[in-house]
Amino acid sequence: MADDLQGGGPALFRLVRFWSRRGPLRVSAELTGEERRLQDIQVLEAVAATPGDEASVADVAHQLGIDRSGASRFVSDAVAHGYLTRGAATDDARRAVLTVTPDGHELLAGARAWQERVFGELTAGWPAEDAADLARHLRRLAAELPTGR
Repeated sequence: MADDLQGGGPALFRLVRFWSRRGPLRVSAELTGEERRLQDIQVLEAVAATPGDEASVADVAHQLGIDRSGASRFVSDAVAHGYLTRGAATDDARRAVLTVTPDGHELLAGARAWQERVFGELTAGWPAEDAADLARHLRRLAAELPTGR
């Protein structure tokens, strides 16, 4: 491994651990006034990340890395809070598909704006070219993640 790549993996996982513990609770509290709405944001992100137009509970479970019963509870809460609706799939009326509501789109847009703001704060002391390079590389890395159902 080249010396300039040394430590990249551990640094990435340190960032993931840090933000998985702190970031989501902050965004939920700032956007909704309640930390417990975090799971709604996670469900909306999972639905948005699902390929195609018809996300299901199984897709949410896959995207979040949890079991189907946990995903079903998360989805039911998001529906009860008005962020998602359940409907029938176009090809199989027995299969439920999830649709983001206008309130869900607003919450998701707010979460993404918060993420952009935090990225800007974290890189505020960097040269603009370095921050842009990091953003480009993060988008590239995210695009290479498996999306399978």
